[in-house]
Amino acid sequence: MNNALPGHAGRRASRSLVLCTAAAAVFSAPLSHAAAPDFEHVFSTRGEPPATHFQATYLAGGAEHHVEVWRDGERRIRRRTDDKAESFAVRAAGSPDYRLSVLDLGKKIRTDIDRDNLYRIGQFTDWFDLGHGLRHPKGDYRLVPAATPHGAAHAIGACEWVALVQGTQTTHVCWSATAKLPLLIQGADGRIVWRVTSVDHKAIPDRVFAIHDAGFIRNDANADIERD
Repeated sequence: MNNALPGHAGRRASRSLVLCTAAAAVFSAPLSHAAAPDFEHVFSTRGEPPATHFQATYLAGGAEHHVEVWRDGERRIRRRTDDKAESFAVRAAGSPDYRLSVLDLGKKIRTDIDRDNLYRIGQFTDWFDLGHGLRHPKGDYRLVPAATPHGAAHAIGACEWVALVQGTQTTHVCWSATAKLPLLIQGADGRIVWRVTSVDHKAIPDRVFAIHDAGFIRNDANADIERD
């Protein structure tokens, strides 16, 4: 049963969706045609394992959060944040388009939205962002190989440090060419703002990607946006 929320409530759910997806990764920005090739070359997913399951902690809003992600190649992603929200993304392999379902586990609200409508409301979340915890940086930037930064934590596996330079600020990312993940991200202030705590590449059962939304209010954000 699809119970669409009334207009203003639907828009509130849409705004909640933006906040939920934005908090799930460290970098947030519109994509730039000029910058994308550099980013995609440095953080290449070529040869990515067909299945990846990882857990990580990250800092946002002055607090530490926990995220768990299951990535089924280029077809399905599930991520659970602080046991408060879950996101499910599904697409045809190789397609840039996807459908995102976000569950607010506390309020029992499910919101469905397509990638194109995310862009229409200014949320430039892409497939790579959802499955890897790393987003394209905003504005002008440079990515250069770097030595291990002073005071860096120990990663759970081998990774290469890359400096993301934006103006006078430098963020360090330790990228795993094997897991295709940022195992550590050290902010410009020296704090570790992202840390992968476990990762494996075992086959993921289909049941992991099943959405359990019995008793949830269902909000079609696509319909709300198209009516606005």
